[in-house]
Amino acid sequence: MRIGIVSETYPPEINGVALTVHSLAAGLALQGHTVDLIRPRQRQPFQDEPGIATLEVRGASLPRYPGLRFGLPAGSTLRERWTRLRPDAIYVATEGPLGWSAVRTAKRLGIPTATGFHTRFDTYADHYGVGFLTPVVRNYLRNFHRRAKATLVPTDALAGELTALGVDTARLLRRAVDTQLFHPRHRNTALRTAWGVDGNTPVVLYVGRIAPEKNLDLAVRTFRAVQQQVPKAKYVWVGDGPARAALQEANPDFIFAGMQRGEALAQHYASADLFPFPSLSETFGNVILEALASGLPVVAYEEGAAREHLHTGHNGYRIDAGNERNFIESAVMLASNASLIRHMGRAAHASIANLSPDAVIKEFEHLLRELAQENAHEHHATAAHA
Repeated sequence: MRIGIVSETYPPEINGVALTVHSLAAGLALQGHTVDLIRPRQRQPFQDEPGIATLEVRGASLPRYPGLRFGLPAGSTLRERWTRLRPDAIYVATEGPLGWSAVRTAKRLGIPTATGFHTRFDTYADHYGVGFLTPVVRNYLRNFHRRAKATLVPTDALAGELTALGVDTARLLRRAVDTQLFHPRHRNTALRTAWGVDGNTPVVLYVGRIAPEKNLDLAVRTFRAVQQQVPKAKYVWVGDGPARAALQEANPDFIFAGMQRGEALAQHYASADLFPFPSLSETFGNVILEALASGLPVVAYEEGAAREHLHTGHNGYRIDAGNERNFIESAVMLASNASLIRHMGRAAHASIANLSPDAVIKEFEHLLRELAQENAHEHHATAAHA
């Protein structure tokens, strides 16, 4: 098959959507499909990959996120590209201006399209002082996803949220994690020494965008509560974002490691001890799977990946949404009990050891092939009645 993929974020950018889309594109290419990738032009080049033909279009920096870009509308470019090299099916991973022009162009050309529901932009407005725009954003998301034959979501809960939003085409596509890369064996004594801790000192880890929508205030308060019980505990932050500078200035004892990739990221995970993740704005939260695979017990709200994979008392603690007291107490209990950390850490790795990226790629391939076949049948039926 020839499969079009449109995404406004892609490596070398580091975020859950970029890495997920790259995994899907690379997996399809390995299966022998031709992937027609369309994304914004980036300042840093990303290596060409066999089976993935890339078209870069105009983009602009995302306000307050200088490391991220969004794509500008490219309807005429897409129409020319897809008329000349017509895909059998298209996956539009992001909901920005480029994504909007992609679903509109594909619909006009009669190419079946699936969209991805990766980010709850409607929940972000309050965090940036423009809560009055929430209904506008929801209406945009509704209209965007209604243009597609299917909208892919990673959890049953998100499928329900889409239905409530007025989109009845949700299809489940589970997420996977590279359990070879993210593994407890990558624990690095030298890295822990650089952090100033010994084998008995708990390291609390944060991985992700350092931004207001991630509920960072609770992250800080949780660690301060941990520190009251375990004064030598350390807090390591991996990532970057608009809130980093202020957070770093207000908390000079925190360790900020910046953006990490590949094995370096795996070492940071495995060299820590617990992973409190306070965000309430996730559609999924890939970092939860990465932490579990790395042998870290997780404390997280009952959202996204936590709802699907976190089991209280087994591999961490799943907290009712908004229950900050329970969140903090669970993290403190973990940090104060080294044997509990070790026990839950082993269970954490075992709990997601069978999440196969290959199985997800096959599901994705099957779904796109199904859309292509349905579209072909519809065209044949229309032609027969003409």
